Amino acid sequence: MAVPIAVLDCDLLLYGRGHRTLDRFKLEDVTDEYLVSTYGFPRQFICYLVDLLGATLSRPTQRSRAISPETQILAALGFYTSGSFQTRMGDAIGISQASMSRCVANVTEALVERASQFICFPKDEATLQTLKDDFYGLAGMPGVLGVVDCTHVAIKAPNAEDLSYVNRKGLHSLNCLMVCDSRGVLLSAETHWPGSLPDCTVLEQAALTSQFETELHKDGWLLGDSSFLLRTWLMTPLHIPETPAEYRYNMAHSATHNIIERTFRTIRSRFRCLDGSKGTLQYSPEKSSHIILACCVLHNISLQHGLDVWSAPATGHMEQSEEEYEQMESVDSEACRVRQELLLTHFS
Repeated sequence: MAVPIAVLDCDLLLYGRGHRTLDRFKLEDVTDEYLVSTYGFPRQFICYLVDLLGATLSRPTQRSRAISPETQILAALGFYTSGSFQTRMGDAIGISQASMSRCVANVTEALVERASQFICFPKDEATLQTLKDDFYGLAGMPGVLGVVDCTHVAIKAPNAEDLSYVNRKGLHSLNCLMVCDSRGVLLSAETHWPGSLPDCTVLEQAALTSQFETELHKDGWLLGDSSFLLRTWLMTPLHIPETPAEYRYNMAHSATHNIIERTFRTIRSRFRCLDGSKGTLQYSPEKSSHIILACCVLHNISLQHGLDVWSAPATGHMEQSEEEYEQMESVDSEACRVRQELLLTHFS
């Protein structure tokens, strides 16, 4: 039976006689400076990922030899941090552009499988109290467990009929709901919401809401901007502050909430595949969502390894919340009472 030459060539590059090229690149043969400039991360970080993902990326194959986990990780990091499948990058590690695409898919899924390991709210009271103390030290806002906001990431149009991913600017995107702590570590990341959904609708339907309403921390809350509805566990700014206490509350709220905006800029700066400068993510919404989540996992791992917490803002346009200045009025009387008590107790 004849084998199509295009399939044969791809298999040779991935598994067959072309395996000699797969071993051409060795981490020990290059400098840290080269690794950071080409793949975005230093040697120690890459070696950690090889240890973390190696078993998953070394799944058994009937072929004579598969691409090594090290090479797969380098290919994926190259794409995440540059936003493109550059031929020169594939040449550097000895694989084709098609093989790089497959490596990105493998590494992405391996990271997504571990998302709950690296992106989660702490459970023990001592760590929760540390969260609150760290936030309080920023601007005097008490009881804060995290800051929440949405950001849009541009994707290619799924198909001509599907308008659910068209946002208010007429672009196709995913609306991603994220929560971070005072250092920018992500505590929650839901990256799959269609771009047509307003931020308040995303939060209403999100697993995050279910988590806080069923496992409610009665002496703590998230901070969200005015695109969200006030809730007992979600403090929003006052639309028109009138008293000194209300002004102080809004100022503390704004200074604290700014952490999530800085976190978005850090992620955009580090992972250029998300910032729009190389165009939209050329994948289905599901695969694009997984790539975003994989970058979120890498963001948290990088902070664990002491890599720069706040990166300088980059060019590009990882879209911020489109409802940032659209005030949402709460009808939750209990939530209004909680905020008023907070004003009286801490800002009067």
